[in-house]
Amino acid sequence: MSLNYAFIFARGGSKELKNKNIKLFNGKPLIYYSINLAKKIKKIKKIFVSSDSLKILKIAKKYGAETILRPESLSGDNSSEIEAWKHAVKYLQEKKEYFDNFLSLPCTSPLRIKKDINTAIKKLKNKKDIIVGISSTNKSPNFNMVKKRGTKIQLLKKNRNLFNRQKSQKIFDLTTIIYACNHKFVLDIKKSYWEGNVKFIEIPKLRSIDIDDIFDFRLAEIIYKKINL
Repeated sequence: MSLNYAFIFARGGSKELKNKNIKLFNGKPLIYYSINLAKKIKKIKKIFVSSDSLKILKIAKKYGAETILRPESLSGDNSSEIEAWKHAVKYLQEKKEYFDNFLSLPCTSPLRIKKDINTAIKKLKNKKDIIVGISSTNKSPNFNMVKKRGTKIQLLKKNRNLFNRQKSQKIFDLTTIIYACNHKFVLDIKKSYWEGNVKFIEIPKLRSIDIDDIFDFRLAEIIYKKINL
C-alpha cells in the first residue's frame, strides 16, 4: 500500500489579500480547512505545512500539522511553486523520512471534500502521473474571453468556423483542489508538471472556488455556510 503525505504550501506574503492563508474564514484561519480535511482522510499518513512565516507555522502546529521552514528565496511573488515542492520533498529525504505519494492541498480551496482527495489518490497509477482538479466553465476563448490591444479589445482566440458557443469545444478551469503525484515525479520536474501524464478529477463548480481576492473569499464563505461542509 502506498504511503501518502499531504503538503500545504502557505507563504506569508500575499498582495491581493493580505495574510490570506491565515485570514479568518468562518471563524478559523483559512489554512485550518486544508489541515483539518487531511486529518480526516485515512489514506493520508502525515501532514506538512511549508512556509517562510513563523506565524503560519505556529498556527499549523496548533491544528496538528508538522512544519517545514521554507527559505525566503522560495517564497517571493515570483517564486516557483514547483521549487517549493522540491524543497519539501528534499527536506524530508534529508530527515530520512520516506514516502510514496505527494499530495498538495492549497489553502485557497476550502470547499474541497474527502471524496476529492480519495478519488485523486485512487487515480494515481504510475510514477509519471499527476492528478489535478478541473471544473466546467462558461467562458470560451472563442466567444467571451478578450484581450486589450491598445484602445481596443479582440477575442483571445479566433475560430472562423464557430458561430455559437454551444458548438465550441467544452472548456474547463484548472482548480487548486489537489495536485497528486509520486514524490519522485516532483524531483524529476524540470519546469512544469505538464511534463508528466496529467490526469484529472472533475470538481463541481460550486466547490471549485480558488480564493485569490476578497470577492472569492466572501463568496466561498457564503457557499461554505449554505452547503454546510
